[in-house]
Amino acid sequence: MARAASILTVALVGFVAGALGYLAGGGFLAVGPPAPPGLAGVPPSFAQVVAQVNSAVVHVDVIEDARSGARGGFDDGAAVGLPRRGEGSGFIVDSEGYILTNHHLVPGPARVRVRLADKRELVARRIGSDASTDLALLKVEARGLPAVPLGDSDRLRVGDWVCAIGNPLEFDHTVTVGVVSSKGRKIFNESFDSYIQTDAAINPGSSGGPLVNLRGEAVGISAAISSEAQGIGFAIPINVARAVLVQLREEGRVRRAFLGVELHELDPDLAAMMGLSEPRGALVVDVPAGQAAAVAGLKPWDVITAVAGEPIADGDDLVQTISALPPGREVRLSLLRDGQALTVSARLGERLGEGGPEPDLVRPAASSPDEGDALGLVVGDLGVQARVELGLRPERVGVIIRSILGVDPGTDVLEEGDVVVSVNRRATPDVATYRQVLGSLRRGQSAWLYVHRPVPPGSFLTRVEVERAR
Repeated sequence: MARAASILTVALVGFVAGALGYLAGGGFLAVGPPAPPGLAGVPPSFAQVVAQVNSAVVHVDVIEDARSGARGGFDDGAAVGLPRRGEGSGFIVDSEGYILTNHHLVPGPARVRVRLADKRELVARRIGSDASTDLALLKVEARGLPAVPLGDSDRLRVGDWVCAIGNPLEFDHTVTVGVVSSKGRKIFNESFDSYIQTDAAINPGSSGGPLVNLRGEAVGISAAISSEAQGIGFAIPINVARAVLVQLREEGRVRRAFLGVELHELDPDLAAMMGLSEPRGALVVDVPAGQAAAVAGLKPWDVITAVAGEPIADGDDLVQTISALPPGREVRLSLLRDGQALTVSARLGERLGEGGPEPDLVRPAASSPDEGDALGLVVGDLGVQARVELGLRPERVGVIIRSILGVDPGTDVLEEGDVVVSVNRRATPDVATYRQVLGSLRRGQSAWLYVHRPVPPGSFLTRVEVERAR
């Protein structure tokens, strides 16, 4: 716990810069004795790589409701209940406008804008995020954008050159260079963490930016720094992000399988006591009733040695292997029980409570998830959970604004979490009725929205121009 407490996520500007270390001196790649033969292929600079990647790095600006209680330093205005602001980085991973960043930067419903390298500012929609891996996926409405190719972080070696690109301390598109200092670091979550450690300078605001190899490929995502040292930063391996990105894009969340066992480290002394030749595998110490493991017949003191034929090194390896599988899959578990090799089948359950979407608040029951509706809004029905979270009276009806994609001045007045009560004096108690009302509007026509804002409580009118007809 002491180590974890000294690690800071670095999404937001506002940390004390004096506590952080900076790499000093330009051109340090050229300083020192001639490179040994093994380093002869190292280029004299990263200029070509930066030119290739920089255009796809974005500045992420987040304004969050102070009620949501996010981690990461959202302090401005928190004491008086005002919206809090944070800034960080991200990078485009698809020319259709998908942007990868950190979960701790956009942990929940918030207004998010991104500034592209060409200075365009666009509203971004939070497609989904995953707290366990600290990854989030945003979407802007633009086409033909430059994108950073994804590399293979498993091929990284300790000592390989990498550069970090981001927006630390409001200095946009800052480039720092270093090496891979270590791999597989665990700093927050012992089961899921596998951070790349680097001495490329990472500072507040760098979070979410790419860690790039010599080929111009993203091999990591800047995520954290140590507050007690210089030259120690951490990045999420890009291979961890690949599977997460697919699920976030398709479902808005990450679903992980769950076996349902309590594990203990199998050290040499414990292995010897159990008569094992080596401390390899995941030692089961408890099997809660009703979970997949119990149904499959696992028992305390079983040692799981393989999942679907893939060897298991230890408990963390088991958790990562199972979590990468879809819930509901039936898998073969190889295990040792009292020195005897056995094989059992288990139908995996689903791991809950680790960064999935808040019920009734995140997933849009809306018009087009990519384009928004004719007013540039993504709306959803007011569910029970949303009413509780927003403190709405039972008689208050309307549709809740999930995302704001429009560029009309009227949409700047609106906020995520606002409730649209009526459009042009026609009540909109649910999404179906709201769509019917919008279907009667013409492109260029003004729509007057009567809006209720839960916090601070109040209601107002705003005029929004119809962007397109349905």
